[in-house]
Order: sequence, then C-alpha cells, then structure tokens
Amino acid sequence: MTIPDSGCMMENGASCLPHPPEEEDRIVMDLMNKSESNLKEGNLYYVISNRWFTSWKKYVGRGSGESSTDRQLSVSQQSNVVPSKMADRPGPIDNSDIVVDRNDCGCNDLELRRTLHEGVDYVLVPQEVWGKLFDWYKGGPPLPRKLIVQEGLKHNQFNVEVYPLCLNLIDSRDNNSQSVVRLSKKFYDVGLLVFLSHFNNGFEVFGMNDGASIQDLYERVCAIKGIEQGKACIWDFFNKKKHESLTVSNRTLEELNLQMDQHILLEVHGDGHYSSQLGMDSTGNELALVPLEPQRSSVTIAGGPTMSNGHSSGYSFNLNRGSALSTGSGDADDRYESYNSVRKGERGGLAGLQNLGNTCFMNSAIQCLVHTPPLFEYFLQDYTEEINTENPLGMNGELALAFGELLRKLWSSGRTTIPPRAFKGKLARFAPQFSGYNQHDSQELLAFLLDGLHEDLNRVKQKPYIETKDSDGQPDEEVADECWKYHKARNDSVIVDVCQGQYKSTLVCPVCGKISITFDPFMYLSLPLPSTVTRTMTVTMFYGDGSGLPMPYTVPVLKHGCCKDLIQALGAACCLKGDESLLLAEVYEHRIHRYLETPSEPLASIKDDEHIVAYRLSKRGTGRIKLEIMHRVQEKCASDNKVGGRKLFGAPLVTYLGDDALKGADITGAVSRMLSPLRRTYSSQTKAHGCKENGFVSDAIHEPLDGYNAPSASADPSINNTQQEETSSGDFSFQLFLANASGLNCKLIEEDSLIKSSQYVKVFLDWSEREHELYDSSYLKDLPEVHKTGFTVKKTRQEAVSLFSCLEAFLTEEPLGPDDMWYCPRCKEHRQATKKLDLWKLPDILVVHLKRFSYSRYLKNKLDTFVNFPIGNLDLSKYVKSKDGQSHVYELYAISNHYGGLGGGHYTAYAKLIDENRWYHFDDSHVSSVSEAEIRTAAAYLLFYQRVESKPNSGAGETSQAKMDF
Repeated sequence: MTIPDSGCMMENGASCLPHPPEEEDRIVMDLMNKSESNLKEGNLYYVISNRWFTSWKKYVGRGSGESSTDRQLSVSQQSNVVPSKMADRPGPIDNSDIVVDRNDCGCNDLELRRTLHEGVDYVLVPQEVWGKLFDWYKGGPPLPRKLIVQEGLKHNQFNVEVYPLCLNLIDSRDNNSQSVVRLSKKFYDVGLLVFLSHFNNGFEVFGMNDGASIQDLYERVCAIKGIEQGKACIWDFFNKKKHESLTVSNRTLEELNLQMDQHILLEVHGDGHYSSQLGMDSTGNELALVPLEPQRSSVTIAGGPTMSNGHSSGYSFNLNRGSALSTGSGDADDRYESYNSVRKGERGGLAGLQNLGNTCFMNSAIQCLVHTPPLFEYFLQDYTEEINTENPLGMNGELALAFGELLRKLWSSGRTTIPPRAFKGKLARFAPQFSGYNQHDSQELLAFLLDGLHEDLNRVKQKPYIETKDSDGQPDEEVADECWKYHKARNDSVIVDVCQGQYKSTLVCPVCGKISITFDPFMYLSLPLPSTVTRTMTVTMFYGDGSGLPMPYTVPVLKHGCCKDLIQALGAACCLKGDESLLLAEVYEHRIHRYLETPSEPLASIKDDEHIVAYRLSKRGTGRIKLEIMHRVQEKCASDNKVGGRKLFGAPLVTYLGDDALKGADITGAVSRMLSPLRRTYSSQTKAHGCKENGFVSDAIHEPLDGYNAPSASADPSINNTQQEETSSGDFSFQLFLANASGLNCKLIEEDSLIKSSQYVKVFLDWSEREHELYDSSYLKDLPEVHKTGFTVKKTRQEAVSLFSCLEAFLTEEPLGPDDMWYCPRCKEHRQATKKLDLWKLPDILVVHLKRFSYSRYLKNKLDTFVNFPIGNLDLSKYVKSKDGQSHVYELYAISNHYGGLGGGHYTAYAKLIDENRWYHFDDSHVSSVSEAEIRTAAAYLLFYQRVESKPNSGAGETSQAKMDF
C-alpha cells in the first residue's frame, strides 16, 4: 500500500497533520502492538536514528516514562491548572548521524555506521510506523531492513538483519580492483530494497527464499563484473588465502561461515593475467597454497595424542559418533593450523584470536575460559566419553566439541593467531542472538558457554524428576546438603565440579510474615556496583509547626526500595524525634499532586525530574484535619501595568488543625504560625531610619518588627499558638480564600466564618507587595528536583569502591522489584517480598561479574567506577555461612575488560600463565606481556578467581594481606 502525501507542508518540511502529540503516541503504540502480534519472516522494519526518535518521544510525552495523556489526566484530576509545556515538535526525520556515505564504493545503498547499538544509536520500527512518521515529518533517508528467522538448534528466533553480509570482491585480473558485495542471509537485493523504499513505503516482499546460497552470491558477482556465468569461479579468500572454491550450489552462506568484510576472489577462465599474481604456475596449478584437507589421524578430536608438554599435537575430525557430531565443511586454515605442534622454544596458550567483525566480546570471554586451569586440563585430555548427545537441553555435543577444538588450537599453535570462524558459525547456530556482526556482552556469552558446555558434558543421561521443597524449619545444613544432592542427581559435569557454588535465599512476605528458605546453585556472582544499587534523592523538608525554615536533604536509598526507606533515610538525616513523623508529597505546578502515604509504595514510582517535599509533623496530630496552604500572587499585564489574574507560585505548606469546630480565626492563626520562619528581621538602627539592608541584618541586635518574636526551632506549637493568634489580628494582612478539592469556588475567609470540616482543608493565600516586604517568599520557590539529570560534579580523583563493598551490596536484604513479585504460598498472592542472599558453598573457580551496565526503558548507562579488587589472597571466609572445611581464599588468574561506552566499546582480556607466574594482555590478535601492577583498572568487567588450598599456619597472614589491599 502506498502512503499518500498529505500535501500540506510546514516550513521545516514536516506535514501539518492535525494530530495532537498524545494522538500520535496512541497511533504509533497501536501499530507497534499490532506488528508484535503478527511477526513473520519478510516483515519490513526501518532503522531510525535514536537521536531523532528520542526527540519525538519527548514531544509526545514519553521521555520521562509516562505518556502525555497520563500526565494531563493526573493533573486535571487535581485542578484546572494547565500542564507544563510539552517539548517542541521535532523536525524532519534525520538519519544522517547513523549512515556512512558510500558513493565512492559504487554501492547504490546507504551503509549504517559500524558498532551501532539498538536503543542507543538507533531504533527499529515496523513498516506501518515508519509510514506514519514519514507522512507526518518527512525526512530520511529510509533504511529498510527485513525480519529474518535465525534457525537455532533448539528453536528459531526472529531478528531484524540490521547489518547484511558485506564481502570485498577481488578480481584476479586486476589485484587493485575491489568491489563490495552486500547480501542478506535471506536473499534480497539490498540496493533495490532501498531504491524502492524511496518511492513506495508499502512494497511487497520479494526475492525471499530459505537462505542466500552460493548460487545467489555467484550470480550477484557475475552481474557486478558483467561476466557470463560459467566462465568464472569464486573462492573463499579469507585472510587473503584460498580456503575453498565456492562451487555453485544451494548451500547457504550461513553454512560457509563467511565473515563481515572478508575477501572473496574472482577468477575468470581463459584469462592468463592473474595466475602469477596469486601463486599459480603457467598450467593453472596452485603453488604453496594452504592444504584444503589436513592429514587425518585415527584419534578423535576429543582425545588426541599427548606431547611431552602435555598438549595435543594432532587430532582428526572423524568422530564416528554420527552425523550430529560432524564439524561440517569447516575452515581449511583452521584445521591446518590445529595440526601444527608448538614450535621448539615457544609457549602454548599465547595465541591471539582474530577479530571477525565486532567479535572482541567473544574473544575476551574465550581467552579467559581457555586459561582456566581445570578447563584447559580437561579439554586437552580425552573427554570423548563424557560428550552427551542425548541431552535435550544440550547442543548434541557440538558446542563442547567446537570449544574443545578451539582450545586445542590456542594451546598448540604457539603465537599464531587463530581465526575462530568455525566456532562463531557454531555459536550462531546454537545461539542466534550472537549471530551477525553486532557487538554483544561478554558476560552474556560467558553465561551461555558455561551452561551449554555443562549440558553437552552432563554425565547424567536421564534426569530424574525431583520436586523442590521449602525448608519448613529444618536445619540449614540438612536442607543445603539435600538440595545439592538433588542438583547433582540431574547435573553432573566438569562445569558443575569446578564452576558451580550454592547460595542461600531467604524470602519474607511483607503481609503475613511467611519465611521461605531455599538453596540454589550459581555459576557466577553478578555484583552490583553501589551506584547501581542505590539512588540519591533530594527532598525538601518543611516544618509542619512553623518552627524552622525549609531545607533540602539529599539521601541515598535503595533503588528498588519503598517510601518507608526514604522516610527512614530522611529521618536520620534531619534527626527526627520520636514523637514526630514525616509526610511525603509530590508538588506539581505549585500544588500537592499526590501524597505518598503508603509505606510500601516503590520508589521507582518517583521520577528524577519530580519535586518531592516532606512535611515534619507531630504524631499527636495524626488523624486530624490537614490544612493545605497554596500561594498566589497578582499578575500584571506587560503593558500599562494593568492588573491581571492570579497565579500560583511556590510550594504549598501543610499543617494539622484542631478537632473542634473550625472558624476563620483558626485558619488564620495556623497560616500565621506556618509563615513565621519566613518573617524578615530588621535591626533597631535600620528600623529607626526606616530602611533595611537587603532585607536582613547579620551583625546587629535583632529586633522583630512590631514587637513580634519568631519561635525557635525547638518551640512547642501549643505554646506559641496563642501568641500567633494575637499577632495575626493586628499584623496579618493576607487574604485567605477557601477552595474546594479542585481549586474552584473560592470564597473569602472571615475570622468568624464557620469552616466545614473534612479530611483536607485547602486555602489560597494571596500575597501583596506588603507581604513580600514582611516575609521572604524565596524559601518557597525553586524546589530542587529529586535528582538533577545531566548534572555532573567535576571529579578531582577517580571514584573507587572495593570488591567487598560490591559483595556486601549483593548480600544486603532488599525488597523485590515490582516486576519480580514472589508468590506467597500462605497468602496465595504475589507479594513484593524482601529477599536476602547468603553465600553457602563456593566453587573452585569463582567468576565475579561487575554489573557496569544499567538498563531501563528510557536509559542505558555504563559505570566506569574503579573497583579495587585483590589480585591475590581474596578471603571470603566471613561471607560464607556453611562450615564445609574448604578454603575460601582465592587468587585472580583472568580478567575480561570493557573499554569505552555502550556505542563503541572494546573488549580485551588479561590472563595469567600459572606455571610461569606471568600475566599477558590479549587484545584480539595482539598478545603482549604485562606487569601485575597494570591489570587492575576501571575497565575490569569479569573477574576469574581460583581457590587457593589452605596452607598450615598461613591463614592469618593471607587474611591480613587481603585486607591491606583496601
């Protein structure tokens, strides 16, 4: 379907369709939901710059996590105050910041910049959404992409192919000539797709098949070069080496493991200009080319012959365990290199991994795993008998074989760089989420590898069914041992032996007090950094008895905490007395938008840009009538100083009223008492001369105006009440108006007026010039936001936290998030329970994941906090609850590092060769030695520790040394 042009254009090129922001938001969300419910291969999606899309979200009111409709409704329910002005309407769609001009390469399509991240640099919207946005705003350029199905071993996964496969074509007739061929895994002409999208946003799917094949690639190459089919041959020319002839067939490009930006070679039959340039003799025979098939051995890959240094020297791909274990075509260079033994005098374990296009995340995680002593010792021996091809949760043993093959290459090739093409191809099949050429998270890959290796090597062939049970008051030791026994009955592998521990989880229902204790296995510890656990919140404190000036307090609270936690933190900060309480409220447009009176209300409901106040009130007033005092000032017209209407300003004041029948004098007295801290003070000399200096006196004998004495901070309101009321009649000149709940039907309050009592009494207090002279209203204005986004304090030194503080934050009791409710078996309902974790059993290999990345619906952030972690003698004894007699002291042997931000980061690894006690830096292909002092950086992301067996009479020294690091 073609989307028609509206024909109505504004100055910025956008369509002037009569849709308000909330209507645009509704239309887009409806189309999004409809598209999500109708996913199928071939659906069209468009790439849009996140910079522009964010400006559109702000315009429609979704920039702070709620729609404009929600905000307007919530405000209108309180009053007729007009909501704050929405963001400006964005200009035309602008994708210029995410595309590269490739006109110089002969391509007729636009290429996306590499290393872009979805949600950070770009967003994907369905074709129908793009059509609406384009109709409303115009702009571009359009960047259409197809939805394809990634066929995994266990299940298929829908993915939008943002980066089609890009190949560099070398013509053997002219070695300096190079063209770019871009194909999708599901074949369609990318250039034609973009071309058509300029003219028809609703074109039909075309050219789709089960997968782009060698035939498709061959035809595309011949068309680009204008060569008759049948007279050309193309080769896999990875790393400028011939690997295999891409014989015209229906084999898919996915099966070939072709990599982004790799070379393919074109040879034209009957043309003799290329042979000598590419290692051919005059008869066309190959000279010094990499062998396509290595010499085979009768020994399986999982149990190759052992050299004198304990490393395998050669192994075969003939597994004789069925086609499920076949490695397929493989890579000739990979297999050839794997048969080369370590050259004399060279160390094993010092080979780099070639970056195949944003695969540094994979290379970093693999280097840490292959340098894990128990794992490389296991995979360098014969593990054939433990491969589990029957496990429905496994990968038919193929993942374990692929990893074992890659590990052996890395330990047997000296310093020769290994291109992990075959392993990446297997990874794409087993885990489609890691396919393609986008950057990924090394921790997510590590989690998948550890779990996948465990299932492929699980010694349990038939898992028994075991029902999990609660502790029901049994001793922790008995329950933990029973849970571990049940776990081992279903899970028994080298990964469980060395990498899995056990923690104790305690859940408490906040309603009925039900306590649930379970013991669960873990493969790694994901430790939050303190700034990811807590958030700082600024709240302005007002005295509900008029005994002090308002003051802002900034306190740290648990990010997933509740209002009770905020009240406790504020109470400690302001030294709240035992007979006092705090009442939280949100102020919006100078009114009380809502009271936060439910202690269990999650703090996540309070946004950073909101204004929160706390009223310090006496507990004796609990249950009494609340008086809300809102402030108004007379507006003046811009011309002729004419008087206009009244507008609200400042923050409302709240206090309690008595239980008796209310009169106007009671309201007046309460208002006078609340304003008393704001009363300006003048010196006797200033008063005598009828003037003041800036309204205040700093070094003088203070004398209140008209004999009025302001109460001290500790004054009892009951004592001052009489004095305030006496003063109010002669001194208090404000006009007070009674308002209903919506702020309408105002009427002047007289001293003898009778006030109908209800839960709330709301009044407007009108300020005139005289009142501004008597009282300083600045204390009521400019409330700080809960958290000032975008505001950063200049750092004078690098922020640092200890690894122990991260661990303690992980083990701290906290309420579950609203999206992670626990089903209480006693209440028979989901509850926001409190959760407490304790370490019970630690593994021999302890992997620590530092949670540097924080994600929310509208914000993705990386924390570069320096974590001070021990390299040797990490003593966790005091954190382990069980008394299993094991050593709880660990030594670091590998680190996965992440440098940069979310959009253009890079992963590297540090790993230690244990037997020579030396550290090395693995940066993809480059490997270099480093000192131990260099490995402790703010880039540390994954920490790999190995248990140190306890030594006699050395425990005290080790513990003290571990603590000295901090």
